[in-house]
Amino acid sequence: MATSAQIKCIHKSNRASAHERITHVGGTNQDGSHWKLTQEQAIQGLKEGKWSFFVERPGGHRVAVVIARSAAGHEYLKTEPDGEQPNNLLALPECGR
Repeated sequence: MATSAQIKCIHKSNRASAHERITHVGGTNQDGSHWKLTQEQAIQGLKEGKWSFFVERPGGHRVAVVIARSAAGHEYLKTEPDGEQPNNLLALPECGR
């Protein structure tokens, strides 16, 4: 069974990029320690059924994070459409180094 983890922060490769490509996602473990994965590690974990990810909107509304594929075939993380803007992942704060 997949371990469910809340993504609380992201790291972007190029803030000037129109696509604002996410390179890392992170969150907090139950013991208060922090975790951080590359986007590729997170995608692999989703594919293997090791993890499931979500972001939480105000009011406790959870939105699932899924794997998407660009027109060029590049896999990336995004949230399921929930009708809210801005993009749930891109709206998260930057992860600490």
